[in-house]
Amino acid sequence: MKILITGANGYIGIRLLTKLFDEGHDLVCAVRSADRLSLDSDMKSKIEIIEVDFLEPVQQSIFPNDIDVAYYLLHSMSSSADFSSAEEKTALNFNTYLKDLNVKQVIYLSGIINEEELSEHLTSRKNVEEILYKGNFNLTVLRAGIIVGSGSASFEILRDLCEKLPLMITPRWVKTKCQPIAIRDVLNYLVGVIQKKQSYNESFDIAGDEILTYQEMMKMYAEVRNLPLKIINVPVMTPRLSSYWLYFVTATSYRLAVNLVNSMKVEVVAKDNRIKSIVKFKSTSYRKAIQLAFAKIEQNEVISSWKDSKVSSRYNKKDLNKYIKVPKYGCLKDHQLMRTKNPELALQKIWSIGGQTGWYYADFLWRVRGFIDKLFGGVGLRRGRTNPTKLYPGDSLDFWRVLHADRSEKRLLLFAEMKIPGEAWLEFYIDDENLVHQNATFRPRGLAGRIYWFTMLPFHFFIFRGMLSKITSTEL
Repeated sequence: MKILITGANGYIGIRLLTKLFDEGHDLVCAVRSADRLSLDSDMKSKIEIIEVDFLEPVQQSIFPNDIDVAYYLLHSMSSSADFSSAEEKTALNFNTYLKDLNVKQVIYLSGIINEEELSEHLTSRKNVEEILYKGNFNLTVLRAGIIVGSGSASFEILRDLCEKLPLMITPRWVKTKCQPIAIRDVLNYLVGVIQKKQSYNESFDIAGDEILTYQEMMKMYAEVRNLPLKIINVPVMTPRLSSYWLYFVTATSYRLAVNLVNSMKVEVVAKDNRIKSIVKFKSTSYRKAIQLAFAKIEQNEVISSWKDSKVSSRYNKKDLNKYIKVPKYGCLKDHQLMRTKNPELALQKIWSIGGQTGWYYADFLWRVRGFIDKLFGGVGLRRGRTNPTKLYPGDSLDFWRVLHADRSEKRLLLFAEMKIPGEAWLEFYIDDENLVHQNATFRPRGLAGRIYWFTMLPFHFFIFRGMLSKITSTEL
């Protein structure tokens, strides 16, 4: 069966793609940039990849005519100030693209929208659903609440809170009820409704069996992880204060924190169980979902993470595209060069940099820099990295974004997403003479940018030199 997956490089998209690939389907993946599709080269060679931006004017005849089923996994939450209009335009363009194709079914993953008063995020999801129902295809809508799995935004934020704070002063929204669902159950539903005619032109709630408050979810998480946790509820924490609280304690961006807090005030509880008569399997309990998530984390098998999406970025995809080529003029540079006796080990260290591994030298100063960045509204160091040894273009890496990562070229290029008066690049590559090059390039913006660079220059000298010395050493 030929299946189109839009948003294929997102948190859900990567996992769905992998599951459908393993089942032997013929896959067509629609992404903004093929380089950002976090798959190994062998899998990439066996699927069709189409670069398309659904916010841009519709291009003619870019999709094959023999697509049987399409997945709509396009979301713009927090990627722009007006994500509702962006999501509306995306849905309209999607309908236009499929208008002349003979697609039998479109499957849309939405949010549970059973309350009368919805957040802007959930209202936008409902609007997209209404637009898709006007398309030239049979539509199946699956409405999910909190998705629990390694790498999901909800799970990682809850994990950050419980792992770091044994005592929490919490707002009233922690008493809001929700019905969490394990990521594996979401995938089972997404695949299970394929060409099930009972699901055509219908909307279904999908959820686990337990209805819990956010407070109960945190307490159960703490029990599973054997962590002390005391929660004190106060009525004075406004949505703004709650958003700042999430932003400073967790790895989320402020824009995403605002949308999450607004959504958390709305109950997301399933109202019907009709989907269970169409797709039959045993639901995963919330406790089991946490245990499965940590099994993946501990085995370094996290396939995808919300942190690698543009939601966690200061820049949108269009912005990042123009930084792929490091500028030569009008820049301030720090170039370090050392020879290594073991180029393979040096390459391994370069590919493992950041996250839990750290930056090899003066890690305390890197953490201080991350804290300062967070204070000024930046992303800080809390995003870490999804995999400790693998890197793909588009991945987040602490307060950097991977622009280029090619082991065969022995080259890694990072772009800074921290708050700075200018733009910064950090590049590593190993030449044919086993010389490891480390280039820090900064394009200042005005006088403030130049003052920033020269203020940091003494630190750069010993931090960058110490880092490269560790990378080129023969010690692990």
